[in-house]
Amino acid sequence: MGRAFEYRKASKLKRWGAMSKLFPKLGKIITMAAKEGSSDPDTNSKLRTAILNAKAENMPKDNIEAAIKRASAKDTASMLEVNFEGKAPYGVLIFIECMTDNNTRTVANVKNILSKHGGELLTNGSLEFMFDRKAIIEFDFKEGMELEELELELIDAGLEEIEEEDGVVFVTGNYTSFGKLNEALEKMGIEITKANLERMANTPIKITEEQQVDIDKIIEKLEDDEDVQKVYTNLA
Repeated sequence: MGRAFEYRKASKLKRWGAMSKLFPKLGKIITMAAKEGSSDPDTNSKLRTAILNAKAENMPKDNIEAAIKRASAKDTASMLEVNFEGKAPYGVLIFIECMTDNNTRTVANVKNILSKHGGELLTNGSLEFMFDRKAIIEFDFKEGMELEELELELIDAGLEEIEEEDGVVFVTGNYTSFGKLNEALEKMGIEITKANLERMANTPIKITEEQQVDIDKIIEKLEDDEDVQKVYTNLA
């Protein structure tokens, strides 16, 4: 199995957590997508993808519609997408994606969490070369599907890897191929269930189980913050 497949398999075991934390984070993504483009998912591909992912997590329709409406509210005018890079104990590197309406607050929170657990905030850009940004798209494996045929069809759209696990197909490509891969699958009549841009470490490291406990505490604290959307590490 490929590296992207193993990454997805591992990441499925550890994500945002309870619905009370998940829905507000998904809502922010929807609001930001609607704010940057239009409120019509038919003409706004980023919003269409955000709604798709929200539905995959069983986010209620009312919540989705409310998130779209918030795009025109005054309190969302200052909302920004920001990234932070940090170093944790045992050589673990952390890349943190956030969405915030108060960058000063978010910086302080992230810095405080890292420092309290033996880590530190790094200068932005320090870890960019340590992670590959990938487009990862999921859809259900249907009877009659041939992965080899799908692979040939998607190569021109930027496919790097295609794998199937437990009835789910994972399509991976460079982040610049995100739109082309989505469009190609839609033209083939394949119903996408999830589509995301993820970051994968170029040189993953291994740590002990005891060390992993310490790192999990940092990740959990970061993911608990309302402004943090996703947390990536260089752990194998």
